[in-house]
Amino acid sequence: MRGTELWAASVYLIAMAFLRWVFRLLMVLIVPHSVYVIFYLTSDTHSPRETMADMLRRLRCTNLRRKFSNITSAKRLNMKIFTQELDDFLNCSYNLNMTEQEINRLRLQFCCNATGSIFLTKRNTAVNQTIPYETSIKHTYTMNPAIHSMLPEDIPWSGRRLGRCAVVGSSGILKNSSCGCEIDRADFVIRFNLAYINGSDVGLKTDLITINPSQIQREYNNMEKNPDPLVERVSVYGNASLAIPAFAYTFCTGLSIRALKVLHPVRPQQPVVFFSPEYLRTLDRFWKGRGLKEFRLSSGFMLISTALELCESVHVYGFWPFGTDLQDNPVPYHYYDKLSSHTYMHSMPEEFVRLLQLHSQGALTLHLQPCSSDEC
Repeated sequence: MRGTELWAASVYLIAMAFLRWVFRLLMVLIVPHSVYVIFYLTSDTHSPRETMADMLRRLRCTNLRRKFSNITSAKRLNMKIFTQELDDFLNCSYNLNMTEQEINRLRLQFCCNATGSIFLTKRNTAVNQTIPYETSIKHTYTMNPAIHSMLPEDIPWSGRRLGRCAVVGSSGILKNSSCGCEIDRADFVIRFNLAYINGSDVGLKTDLITINPSQIQREYNNMEKNPDPLVERVSVYGNASLAIPAFAYTFCTGLSIRALKVLHPVRPQQPVVFFSPEYLRTLDRFWKGRGLKEFRLSSGFMLISTALELCESVHVYGFWPFGTDLQDNPVPYHYYDKLSSHTYMHSMPEEFVRLLQLHSQGALTLHLQPCSSDEC
């Protein structure tokens, strides 16, 4: 070997040794003791500059994952920094954590038991049973025989795990997202408030969809005389169960029962189910015990919690509570209308940081970027 070649080889080996030393130092200073990351540096595939860039990128991903895993409140977020860091984090490699999934499943099953009690059924509810209200300790409802006869026999998916679940919110972030094919490939799809569906952005498949009693009051108050608009609206979801919080507030009950009486005879293949107020109460206590302070959980956050208990994996779409996206572009409140947000009851940003925390821990997958058009 000539002198210049020997000199170049020596410099290269010294540079690689220096990079390894810098890497070990950074690991001590940045990565928590509970996290072990191993990188293999090879002299034949990467230049020192590429190796250093890759090392710093992985360290940044580790640091962001740790940061978002410990996020607890949206109140003091600097949105410019937050969205930039979140955009960077979403471009990091991601894997579900089976241990975290199982821990969350067991916690929710132990506290709330969606498996057997999410809805009122003939199996878990008796005629003349006293039903408490979710948000009131003063009022109750006595289950009468006529309504009891229209309850489902059991939870629609009783006795089976739901596989890959897609929980589809209504945020405008889904507009032009091209996520429809990806959503439709899920084993079980949950939607909210009779949201309009389309194949390209949000998909068409629906297994469970909620109806807000105030929506019934606002849009279908004449349903006994003219049931066609409501029947036509729900029929686009095929045989999906229609879930209504009939016992959230006292005003919800009459509206929900009216909808049940209208739909049950003409859409028997599409069950109308009432959320158990006891289930929603225990779910509320579960999250408030973990620092989530709001008047009432949103239906989206409730059913993400349900999915964490019932599904093999949970993929969350359309949950973004901010007015601009990760690139600072305006985002409408809903992907299908021009309504503005209502902040008096739900704390959507606070719910979102819990979802981000769960995503960072590998317990669920939060989708905030457009999907690949090649997925179709």
